[in-house]
Amino acid sequence: MQTHTLAAPGVDLVYDVRGPLPPAGGRPVLLMIGQPMAAEGFTALAPHFGDRTVVTYDPRGLGRSVRTDGRIDHTPQQQAADLHLLVEALGAGPVDLFASSGGAVTALELVAAYPGDVVTLVAHEPPINAVLPDADAAERARAGFYDAYQAKGSGAGMAAFIAMTSWQGEFTDAYFAQPTPDPAMFGLSTDDDGSRDDPLLSKNSWAISDYRPDAGLLAAAPTRIVVAVGEESAGTYTARTAHGLAALLGQQAVVFPSHHGGFLGGEFGYAGKPEEFAARLREVLDAG
Repeated sequence: MQTHTLAAPGVDLVYDVRGPLPPAGGRPVLLMIGQPMAAEGFTALAPHFGDRTVVTYDPRGLGRSVRTDGRIDHTPQQQAADLHLLVEALGAGPVDLFASSGGAVTALELVAAYPGDVVTLVAHEPPINAVLPDADAAERARAGFYDAYQAKGSGAGMAAFIAMTSWQGEFTDAYFAQPTPDPAMFGLSTDDDGSRDDPLLSKNSWAISDYRPDAGLLAAAPTRIVVAVGEESAGTYTARTAHGLAALLGQQAVVFPSHHGGFLGGEFGYAGKPEEFAARLREVLDAG
């Protein structure tokens, strides 16, 4: 693996390349992105594609990609512009793109704004409120974990976030009637270090879940788009957003092994099934 830095406006983007450039065998580069997860999240998945050139990166302001623009917000539009520069810098033509969570939202904007950059996009459980029938309630639920974070710090905020993302079905009165969860229930610290800039728990990334995909632009792009959902995610927030996006695009979501972090290894404490996940991803990519 070779690590490179791309000087982009307002940020030094750090990315890792596994394999040759240009890729061997005429296959596109396989780019893997997440958000707010950085490149380290693909440590378990990338080695399963040793026959392809795999690129991972740290999004603007996350991990090793240090911002110089003075901003703290994370928007799909800015991240997509960064990805466009990265694809150009690789110099190998359009890429195959596996994108998970907030990275999948950025990937949709990349396809809409730069339709020649991506051959196949596998968008795994993008958190998009607008595609839900209970979009207003989802925004209220999001505000709930933000308020918990502001009041009591990261442990409380993460506990409320877990409660939201594990809730089954629409966010009903029963959801909002629940007491604020105790961080200790999830093995989280109750200490408050005073920071309020977590990209997941603050408002810094609200533009991600506020994103409104343009079905017309996505349909007009030459990119093949596959929406993916974890088999263990059924009924949860990101499973519902995946199915909602698929319906918007006139398709059905493709089921992948495990959960929202199904490609993760055990090193992050939220182990999925990376080997099975990789096999499914390869099958989907090869079908194109």
